[in-house]
Amino acid sequence: MTKLGMAINKTRCIGCQTCAFACKMQNNVPQGMRWNRVLTEGCDVEDGALGEFPNLSRTYLPIACQHCENAACQRVCPTGATYKDDKGRVQVDYDKCIGCRMCMAACPYNARVFNWDDSVREPDFNYGDKDVPVRSKGVVEKCTLCKERTDRGEDPQCVACCPTRARIFGDLDDPDSEVSRAIRERNAYVLLEEQGTRPQVHYFN
Repeated sequence: MTKLGMAINKTRCIGCQTCAFACKMQNNVPQGMRWNRVLTEGCDVEDGALGEFPNLSRTYLPIACQHCENAACQRVCPTGATYKDDKGRVQVDYDKCIGCRMCMAACPYNARVFNWDDSVREPDFNYGDKDVPVRSKGVVEKCTLCKERTDRGEDPQCVACCPTRARIFGDLDDPDSEVSRAIRERNAYVLLEEQGTRPQVHYFN
């Protein structure tokens, strides 16, 4: 079987936000919403720093949906709108989503966003991949591992656009894939392992 996932090299991440903006453009994400974020670790603000000037330091944590094997969001969804597809990705069926936001409450990674209002886009038209569905007001949305691109055999847009090549994407069920080798050889770890969600996004330094 295929189980798509990702490994992120944190030492290569420079906090440029290219992945976040590439995701937004690829997936037609409206203003005020992001599927992909880059946090500054240890800081209350997104682009902060630790220490006192001039002795400052900062490290970055790129984060989006972790596409968990034991997804908390899927377990609590009352309509089956959240599901695992045949490639191991956690997806949302927008026609089944009733906007109850139980999945948002259950997700320990704060990976989902809710369409509270009619979407606003600048410029004021849909953009990105023509095959990405347009979401309506009242549904939850999130990273899909760029389902439309990866179904075509391409990398997710965040992987393709990363200027430092900090992201590796591939089949976790293939022990010889680049992503599997990186996880194995670099002692990669997952976020919030104690939650038991078994994320398919791994990190290493």
